[in-house]
Amino acid sequence: MHPHLHLASLCLWAALTQTAVAADQVFVTNEGGGSISVIDSKTNTVVHTIETEGKPRGLALCANDPYLYVSNQNGSQLQAIHTQTYGIEKTLALGESPEAVYCSPDGQWIAVANEGSNSVSFISTARWKLQFSIPVRGKNPEHAMFSPNGKLMLVSAEEADQVDVIDLSKRTQIKSIRVGNRPRGIAFSPDGNTAYVAVETDSLLVAIDMKKLAVKSTLSVGTRTNGLAMHPNGKWLFATNGGDANVAVIDTQNFSVHTQVPVGQRPWNMAITPDGSKLYVAAGRSHAVSVIDANTFAPISTVPVGKLPWGAAAN
Repeated sequence: MHPHLHLASLCLWAALTQTAVAADQVFVTNEGGGSISVIDSKTNTVVHTIETEGKPRGLALCANDPYLYVSNQNGSQLQAIHTQTYGIEKTLALGESPEAVYCSPDGQWIAVANEGSNSVSFISTARWKLQFSIPVRGKNPEHAMFSPNGKLMLVSAEEADQVDVIDLSKRTQIKSIRVGNRPRGIAFSPDGNTAYVAVETDSLLVAIDMKKLAVKSTLSVGTRTNGLAMHPNGKWLFATNGGDANVAVIDTQNFSVHTQVPVGQRPWNMAITPDGSKLYVAAGRSHAVSVIDANTFAPISTVPVGKLPWGAAAN
């Protein structure tokens, strides 16, 4: 083989290998330990720990993007961590006390809910710049999630009884929808027609008709319902119950609880693998992640991580 061709083949092989290594990872923010645990989802073991020198909380992986984006309470920063080298390559100042982080469906925007400034920051991934912020009425916003078509956003605030609706083309809040006391996690059906909100203090799961922007039904799924994750097939919705140490599996077709799966103490936010095979649940007081088969709902394993895991992201 010609030496240049051989080198090209090696480079291609290395690139493919690196891509493979970058997949099958679950990242977990440990807010009490200032670190991020990297779990190999094939073996369900921690393969690396990233020190953030702060209090990491929200985290997101964007489409076709090599970075993990993490909100850090220390310095109110957004950190960009390379998913192959695990280096913190970029930082950006945000609003006061940033929480959950979400990517737009096209991967061009990162949205971060800012508790202290009651706003949502929008960062351009291409420019790595805070382009604009949108104020919301709810106090202490925690989650700010894009609708699947990227046109609307729902924002839940911990010290509120409503979710706020942002029109992203107008860059302004257009409505509030009352759901109950202390709304937390948000999830959308894949078609975007229904949104679900976990209401912690009232221990409710609320379904919202996104065409009417109105509540269509409510369901009790457990005590102190908090985090939500939608299965890619849209049939199953997972909800953490912080007071029950379990995850409720909701059948979205008839909006009923199919089963409840025991997990660690104070389950909070979750991530489901893109292929829909496994669910990773941050169990804060157990300082561990509970792994569940996302199709049979059987517990798979418990993975010890850092102190007080907040949430997870999977690729």
